[in-house]
Amino acid sequence: MSTDTRDTDDNGTTKIDVRVPKRLLEEIDEEYERRGYTSRSEAIRDALRDWTDPPTRLSEETLEALEKSREQREQDETQSADDVRERLGLDD
Repeated sequence: MSTDTRDTDDNGTTKIDVRVPKRLLEEIDEEYERRGYTSRSEAIRDALRDWTDPPTRLSEETLEALEKSREQREQDETQSADDVRERLGLDD
């Protein structure tokens, strides 16, 4: 990868050259429009942001608890917070 400070624009962005395998570039080109990006550069910048500041991931335990909660809701095995407060005699 190379950078050229002469390629820095007024917005503070710098052009870099990166070599990628042809097949990877084809996948990027197929994917960026599907995901709603307006350009290859925009998609790659977003991917680099995720790499340097990864999004929060839910643990397997949390995902399992959410699935169980969803199943309980679908089977009408849940109660509203208001119903529970009333049953326990709690005020807001």
